[in-house]
Amino acid sequence: MKKYMKINYILAFIALGLFSCDDNLNVEPEQNLSPEVATETPTNVKNILNNIYGTARSGDSYGGGIGLASELIGNDGDLSWNGTFVGPSEYNEKAMVADNGFVTDAWLNAYDMNNQANIVLANLEIFTDEDEKASVEGEAKFLRALAYFDLGRLFSKPYTPGEPNTQPGVPIILEPVLDATAVTYPARNTLDEVYAQVINDLSDAYNLLPSSNDYFANKYSAQALLARVYLEMGEYENARDAANDVILNSGAQLTSTFAEAFNNTQNSDEDLFAIQVTSQDASEHSWNVYWAGVDYGGRIGNPDVSVEEPHYEKYDDPEDDRANFFYTTTRGVATTKWQNQFGNISVLRLAEMYLIRAEANERLDTEEGATPLDDINRLRERANASTYDSVDLGLILAERQRELAFEGFALFEAKRLGYSINDIPSDADQLVLPVPLREIDANPELEQNPGY
Repeated sequence: MKKYMKINYILAFIALGLFSCDDNLNVEPEQNLSPEVATETPTNVKNILNNIYGTARSGDSYGGGIGLASELIGNDGDLSWNGTFVGPSEYNEKAMVADNGFVTDAWLNAYDMNNQANIVLANLEIFTDEDEKASVEGEAKFLRALAYFDLGRLFSKPYTPGEPNTQPGVPIILEPVLDATAVTYPARNTLDEVYAQVINDLSDAYNLLPSSNDYFANKYSAQALLARVYLEMGEYENARDAANDVILNSGAQLTSTFAEAFNNTQNSDEDLFAIQVTSQDASEHSWNVYWAGVDYGGRIGNPDVSVEEPHYEKYDDPEDDRANFFYTTTRGVATTKWQNQFGNISVLRLAEMYLIRAEANERLDTEEGATPLDDINRLRERANASTYDSVDLGLILAERQRELAFEGFALFEAKRLGYSINDIPSDADQLVLPVPLREIDANPELEQNPGY
């Protein structure tokens, strides 16, 4: 498995840009920078860190690939697939094969993020400014945790709160790969071990990162992701407290309208972490490619992913802005959430924190920060939906479906809550991605998932 990491490592350094040199006769070839040169200055190491954000932006991962997998595998009638690519069609049919190219690319891109983070973390001694060093370490750990959390959710059976989760997760690799000849063959760690690594990295990131960090990850990005992880694990008190911290202390606030949270060329007021996209990027992000009509940069499926009638039944107020956040194309209905091919990609936004706090408080019968009713009504008021007089867990979970629709939550919610998908149980083999065939062929220590 580490062979491909070496390739990605070299490609990353090609993108680092020009390095100054006092002696013009002693210049390293840019297309073949040695590891020593690439990590010899703080600027160079920060360039590697910045490249991790670019890798995360890839359409294979947070640029749309992970969200596409979650929404189509988790599709229970809300969507149809109009596109021509086989990989997403297999997602929608819950019939993935081990050589599905979209699955392989998601795996490779996550381990590319991981290896670059490991390179950064192995070279922190180059920094003399302690604040800069802490921020670099925190960002690298946040990005590594982000990659491992979703690897665990995609390639493992569901996490069961309160029980040993010894089901196979993914290999945890914490050492940088610098030499392709030093090939090792890691086995899969348990899901418990994967989540423990994620929590350790995010806890460190929270303590290391500043409260504000331009458009890079900050301490509240880490805390928001921790809230999501703890909710997934059924650790509701920790989830509640992390979400409450973000709501009270991050400085983020809900946008004044629902529409203002999406399709932005700059981070919105409620973005806690967003992938930056500009018109100078090589291509638009895959969210837009698959989810938008052709008039907005989408593919010829127009749109490839179309919203179907059963989805509209989730809205209990026809005046709810979220119930009308769609537009009609020649071949279906598209969500307006992904209508700007050069808009930033919101990975973590404040609305989710209100939903996490509301759910956790409801489950714990507490009112930390606010009542569940107040948190849910805050989101409904923003969307111009009628408010409730009271809420229960069912209403809160329904509100999550309305607020977070088509943002990559569908499969993960079904597995977390034990919902069946097209009568397929939430812990079925069909809802877990196969370990890519190329990895199984190259690494005799890797165990394939059942059913593949």
